[in-house]
Amino acid sequence: MLLRQLEYLSALARERHFARAADACHVSQPSLSAGIRKLERDLGVSLVLRGQRYAGLTAEGERVLGWAHRILAECEALREDLSSMAGSLSGVLRVGAIPTALAVTPLITTPFCERHPHARVSLESLSSREISRRLGEFELDAALTYVDDGEVGDVRITPLYEERYLLLTPKDGRFADRGTVRWAEAAALPLCLLTQDMRNRRILDGFFAGAGATVVPAIETDTVAALYAHVATRRWSSVVSHAWLNMFGVPEGMRLVRLEAPPRFPRIGLIVADRHPEPLLAGALLDVVRRTDVRGDLERLLQRHLAPDA
Repeated sequence: MLLRQLEYLSALARERHFARAADACHVSQPSLSAGIRKLERDLGVSLVLRGQRYAGLTAEGERVLGWAHRILAECEALREDLSSMAGSLSGVLRVGAIPTALAVTPLITTPFCERHPHARVSLESLSSREISRRLGEFELDAALTYVDDGEVGDVRITPLYEERYLLLTPKDGRFADRGTVRWAEAAALPLCLLTQDMRNRRILDGFFAGAGATVVPAIETDTVAALYAHVATRRWSSVVSHAWLNMFGVPEGMRLVRLEAPPRFPRIGLIVADRHPEPLLAGALLDVVRRTDVRGDLERLLQRHLAPDA
C-alpha cells in the first residue's frame, strides 16, 4: 500500500469526480483509477461504487477513507517534525474560516508567516459545518468559527474576540447623528444583510426578534464583500461586525453608529483538533495567537472609526 494511493482515494472522496480528483493529484485519470484499483487489490475489498460515473464509496471504502485521512495527517506531522529538527518549520498550514471571520485572519496569518518564513498558509472560506467535518477528517489544521453553539466538536478552543454590532448608515441618514440605535429602529431602515443560511444573519435575526422586530432586508447576499459593495452606494444601511472594519473600513459617505448592546456577544475563536501529539504547524499557530491581542486590535480599530473626526 502506497501513501499516494491513499491520497488518490482521499481526493476522489473530496471531489466526487474521477477527472477532478486526478487534476487535484496532478496525475492522469487512468493513473488515479489504476492506483485505487491496486489499493483495492492490496486490501482485498471494493472501495468505490462504480457505474457510469462516481457513485460514492462502499462501507469498506468509508472505513478506509477514515484511516487514509489519519495516516496522511500523521505523515505530514512527520515531515513537520523533521523540518523542525533542521531548525526551520516548513509545510502548509491549512486554515478554514467562516466568511464573517475572514477579515480577521491577517492578524494571525501574517505574524505566523513572519515567524516561520519557510511555512505556507492555505486559507479557505468554509461554513461552520464544513469546518467541523474537515477538522475531524484531518483536512484542516485550524479554523476560525463561532465557539458558543456547541457544534464545534472535539476540539481545543482559543477565544479571539466577541463580535460587536454596529449600524453602518449613510451620513445623511435618519440615525446618522445618534449615539446609539435600537434594534427595532434599525429594522425599519432599507437594509442590506447576509442571507439566512449564514450564522451571522441568524444571530442578528435573533436580536431583532428579541426587540420585537422582524427584519426584511431589501438586499441579501452571501458575501461580506458584496454587502459592502451595495452599502458603498449610500442607498442602503447594514448591521456589520466590528471585525469587518479590519478589511473594509467605513465607505466614503457612510457612518458607524452603535447598536444597543444585545443580551450576549457571540465569540469567535481559533479551534484545532484535540490530537496527541499536537501537529507542529497547529501548535506554532496557537503560539502566535497567544502572543497576538486580536481582541485589543479590533477594539482599538473600532474606537478609531467611531471617533468624531474619523
